[in-house]
Formats: sequence, C-alpha cells, structure tokens
Amino acid sequence: MSTLLIVHHTPSPHCQEMFEAVLSGATDPEIEGVEIVRRAALVVTPTDMLSADGYILGTPANLGYMSGALKHAFDTCYYQILDSTRGRPYGLYLHGNQGTEGAEKAIDAITTGLGWTRAAETVVVSGAPDSDAREACWELGATVAAGLMS
Repeated sequence: MSTLLIVHHTPSPHCQEMFEAVLSGATDPEIEGVEIVRRAALVVTPTDMLSADGYILGTPANLGYMSGALKHAFDTCYYQILDSTRGRPYGLYLHGNQGTEGAEKAIDAITTGLGWTRAAETVVVSGAPDSDAREACWELGATVAAGLMS
C-alpha cells in the first residue's frame, strides 16, 4: 500500500474548505491501495515525510510567502529527507488574497532541491473558494492519490 501525506496549514475557513476538497478527492472510493495521512505543518516529522510515497502541500500565502508553519515543516525535515525522497510526486494548493507568486516560487525552489516531481498543476485560490476552486482542489487530491495506486 502506498502512502500520501497531506501537509497543511489551515488557519482560515477558506484554507479549511480547500483542505477538505483535497482530502475528498484523495479519498475517493475509486482510488484503492493508497493510505491518506494528514499532518498539520507544525507537527509533521521527518519520519512522516520518509514514510510517505507522495505529498500534497497546502498553505496560505502570507504577505507573498508560504506560511511560517509550512516553512517550519521544511526547516525541520529538509536535510533528514533530502537524499531519501528524490523523485517522489507532490501537489500544492495555495490560498491568498493577493500576491501568491512568492509562496509558489519558494515552494518550487524547496521541492526542486528535494528532487520531488510535480504530479499536478498547483491550485491557487484568491478569496472564498467557489465551486470551480473546490473542484480544482478535489482534482488535485484525486490526481496525486491516483498516481500512487499500485
């Protein structure tokens, strides 16, 4: 069985709505043989990262950058997972009211350094998630999870 780790920071109702849509897609009944593990960015450990076969990252863009919580997750885990997680797939969803480019660029730099492979297009939502945004989040979760099916 493969493991998909969702590392998220959900400080707002909008981020929570996106997280729930991603989770719903990842746990679609048609996706078999994939265990979904959820960890808040402030508590994820290197062991969690090493145990996963793929990742979905979720964060608000605060002042144009990823949340401090997701940055903390990378700071805590980066060197311990650097050589062991290369080639693993990941997806990303971001919520921001303005200026999400810096957050996306920073996460791209970190995941490139880790050698991770983008498995789906990044979902970026500004303001309240509408039905299209929720569907994009669902698709993100389903796509990354389905890619891990054995």
